[in-house]
Amino acid sequence: MRQFIQLEKLEDRENPNFVEEVLTLYFRDSTTLLATIEREMENVPIDFPKVDRILHQLKGSSASIGANKVRNEITKTRELWQQGNREGAKATFQEARKEHDTLKAKLEPYFQQLRQAGPAETAMRPR
Repeated sequence: MRQFIQLEKLEDRENPNFVEEVLTLYFRDSTTLLATIEREMENVPIDFPKVDRILHQLKGSSASIGANKVRNEITKTRELWQQGNREGAKATFQEARKEHDTLKAKLEPYFQQLRQAGPAETAMRPR
């Protein structure tokens, strides 16, 4: 949450949609990463280092925007993956996907309200 608040503080009159732009990029990229991870987990043979690298990338980007529940589930997935617990990692990964989808669903109404408020009100909202 702290990261999200810091992102909001970076918005100003010159860039009133900064948070929305950052999160739009996050959701675009993370959706691609989630699909790639899921596909790679099913490959035979599995490229374990590749999956671990992608999980690490998704964990970092989730942490940077304050998507803590996604980050936590990816951390668990990664730990299970590194232990060789493929089935446990796949199950935990599905929880990460659910958290990702939940976050996206919760943020969309927030951004709709900001768009309705308009740039002047958005740039001047209380911090």
